[in-house]
Amino acid sequence: MKKAVLAFLIICACLSVGCGKQSDMVRKDPEISQPQIEETDPSEPTSRDLFAMDTFMTLTAYGENALQALDAAEDEILRLDELLSTGKEESEIFRLNQDGEGTLSEESAYLYERSLEVNELTDGAFDPMIYPLMQAWGFTTHEYAVPAPEELAGLLELVDLSAVSYSDKDHHISFEKNKMEIDFGGIAKGYTSARVVSILKEQGINHAVISLGGNVQVLGTKPDGSLWKVAIRDPENVSGFIGVVQVSDKAVITSGGYERYFEENGKVYHHILDPKTGYPAETGLLSVTIVSEDGTLADGLSTALYVMGLELAETLWRENRDLFEAVFVTDSGKLYITEGLEKEFLTDRYPVNVIR
Repeated sequence: MKKAVLAFLIICACLSVGCGKQSDMVRKDPEISQPQIEETDPSEPTSRDLFAMDTFMTLTAYGENALQALDAAEDEILRLDELLSTGKEESEIFRLNQDGEGTLSEESAYLYERSLEVNELTDGAFDPMIYPLMQAWGFTTHEYAVPAPEELAGLLELVDLSAVSYSDKDHHISFEKNKMEIDFGGIAKGYTSARVVSILKEQGINHAVISLGGNVQVLGTKPDGSLWKVAIRDPENVSGFIGVVQVSDKAVITSGGYERYFEENGKVYHHILDPKTGYPAETGLLSVTIVSEDGTLADGLSTALYVMGLELAETLWRENRDLFEAVFVTDSGKLYITEGLEKEFLTDRYPVNVIR
């Protein structure tokens, strides 16, 4: 649901035509998989489409063991979906939110600890306890409504990590306030794509693209040794894109207010909420793309930096430039990229401002 789905379309074109300069932008129907056979040609892509985590996903791998590797990757995605879902009654997170306490599995404990890291890194712009606010706005049910100010004030009291008790020894967690709820949706797909990469490596795969609803992570380079090209959607023209970033062994994850929103009384309300105000973030940004070797971090930062705004995001990057690079599109029509992408970002539509 979240992120730039167009990225998959560009990658799909790259897989089918070898990414020659004129054919990089060819689009193909994402619903069409490559044929799957027991003995795969290692020089040809093998793809798998599935629906999980409320998202259409496509996994593409190269290698003789590609089919079996994709089977293992799909099993892992479905397992994590069952474990982490806030809506499935049998999931660990659903039970935790109902009971207000529990013992986290290894995966959920990892996500909670990483959420704490991103929360601290971004001064609270990322917060896994924001779920009650998302529900109030209707972004979890599609029954959209603007909450009354007094309702938001009450719900903001629940977005409070200091009221969460957690033991890193036995992974026991408890919420000290009634009706507190947690959601790893802002970080789970990045973690899942990283897990898929690990599984594919274990299966002997060296070249792959994982697109979880446009939340893209690539393994290695393309089979010919060249870089993968991942397109970033244009937030003002969602059928187009602002440019292409060339990467290997990286995650490319985009958040934008254009992805999920509703309109009421002539005003548009998007789904990226500021944990400190309870309202959709209004910081002058239309989209934020994070490029990082760490898919889990990239997922959390793409949302957090949108909430923070360009100035604070620039400062955060300068202090952590070894962890990630970023692309920003502002509501004034300007495009900014961080210095590390200067040679890897390609566009012929926007003047590029480089953050150094």
